[in-house]
Amino acid sequence: MAPSAMNRWTRSLSDAQPVPYWLDDPEKPRPEPALTATDTCDLLVVGGGYSGLWTALLAKERDPRREVVLLEGREAGWAASGRNGGFCAASLTHGLANGLARWPDEIERLQRLGDENLDGIEAAVARHGIDCDFERTGEIDVATEPYQAAELRQWYEETARRGLADGLEYLDTDAVREQVDSPTFLAGLHDRRGVAILNPARLAWGLKRACLRLGVRIHEHTPALDLKPYGAGMAVRTPYGRVRARRVALGTNVFPSLVRRVRPYTVPVYDYALMTEPLTDGQLASIGWKNRQGLGDSANQFHYFRLSADNRILWGGYDAVYPYGGRVRAEYDNRPETYAKLAGHFFRCFPQLEGLRFTHAWGGAIDTCSRFSAFFGTAHKGRVAYAAGYTGLGVGATRFGAAVMLDLLSGERTERTALRMVRTKPVPFPPEPFAWTGIALTKWSLAHADAHGGRRNLWLRTMDRLGMGFDS
Repeated sequence: MAPSAMNRWTRSLSDAQPVPYWLDDPEKPRPEPALTATDTCDLLVVGGGYSGLWTALLAKERDPRREVVLLEGREAGWAASGRNGGFCAASLTHGLANGLARWPDEIERLQRLGDENLDGIEAAVARHGIDCDFERTGEIDVATEPYQAAELRQWYEETARRGLADGLEYLDTDAVREQVDSPTFLAGLHDRRGVAILNPARLAWGLKRACLRLGVRIHEHTPALDLKPYGAGMAVRTPYGRVRARRVALGTNVFPSLVRRVRPYTVPVYDYALMTEPLTDGQLASIGWKNRQGLGDSANQFHYFRLSADNRILWGGYDAVYPYGGRVRAEYDNRPETYAKLAGHFFRCFPQLEGLRFTHAWGGAIDTCSRFSAFFGTAHKGRVAYAAGYTGLGVGATRFGAAVMLDLLSGERTERTALRMVRTKPVPFPPEPFAWTGIALTKWSLAHADAHGGRRNLWLRTMDRLGMGFDS
C-alpha cells in the first residue's frame, strides 16, 4: 500500500467519534432504576440485551399473569445488541452450509423454524410499534477472488440439487455489479428473503419499552452477582438487593455465565466497524446501491456492509481479535490500527467514494463458540436455562433462543427442544495458554487460505474434522 494512499485513508478517520453510531442517539431512553430491595417473581431474566429482552417479552405474551423481573448490569442494549451491524438473518445455524455440515438430518426443519422466527420478529416490530428501520432487504454474499466466485456457483448448484435454493440467485460479474458497483466484485449469491436490516439499538430500546408496557419489572445498573438455590426456586444477589424466582433465564452471552460449567463453551471475540457520513445522491448513484441489500464478502476474514436509513455505509468485520485469557474489557472496544485497516479496505472496494469521511468508529465483544451457532441447556434441576454462543448471529437468532429457554423451563417437550441442535453442545475451548495459541494459529491459517486461493492447510482441515472453528 502506498504511504500517500494510507495517509489519505487515515485522514478520513480524523473526525470519527470512538462510540457506536447506533447508541449515539438523542432518543436513547433513560435507564430504569436499580434494584435496592428484595423482590420475588415467577421468572427472573438476567441480561438486558436481545436474549434477555426477547425472553421477558415472550414470557409475558405467553402468560400475561406471569411476574417477570429483568436485571441488566448497565443499560439495555448497551453491548453487542446495540452496536452490531444490524443484519437480522433467518438462519439459526450461521448459514446453510454450517447447518448442513452439522445437522443435515434436520436442516429443512431448522430452515423453516428460522424463517418463522424472522417472520415473528417482523410481526413483533409491527405489533409493538418498534421504530427500528426494519427493512426486509435480503443480502448478497460477494466474491472478490476468482476461487470465491467458483465456490459460490458450486454452492448454489449444490443447494439447488438438494431443493434448498428457494429465494437464492447466483449473480455473475455483470449482475452483481448491477446491484452494487465495486471493481472488486466478481460474483454474488443473492438471498432475497432471508435477511432484514435494522437499527440494532432502536430494536433493543423498542423491546425494552414493550416489556415495560406488558408489566415486566426492569432494573438497570443492577449486575447479578451470584446464583444459588433457594427453596423450590433460585435466588440471585445484586449489589443492593436480591431476587427470588421460581425460574431463571440467563441471557448474559459474552459475559461470564452464572453457571460456571457453561463458561468454557464461549470466548469473546472483538469485532470492529466504521460508519460514514451520509452519502449524497451523486455518491449513492456512483455505486448504484439502489435496493439496500446487506452485503458481505466471501473471504475467511470477511467484511460486512450495509446502508443505514439515512444512507450512511456501515463497514465492519475483517479483524477478529481474541484477548489472551478471554477478558472482556472496555479498553479493547477501540482499536485504531483496525480502523485504519478497515478504512483502506473500504476505499479499495469503493474508489469512487474517495474523500468520504467516517463519523463513528467502534468495536466490542461477540460471544463465539466453536460450532458458530447458539447452544442451550439447563442447570439446577431444570430451574435455570441458558442460551449463548451466537457468534455474530444474535440479532435474529436470540428470539429463537429465548423461545428455547422458555420451553426448557416449562419442562415440556416441544419441536424446538427436540432438535439435535438444541440437545447437543459445541466442543469447549481449552484453557490458556492452549486457547490463545490455537486461536492464533487458526487466525493465521485463515489469512493464509485467503491469500492462497482458499486452500485450507492441515490445521484447518483438522479443525474441520473435529467440528471446531473460530469466527467473528
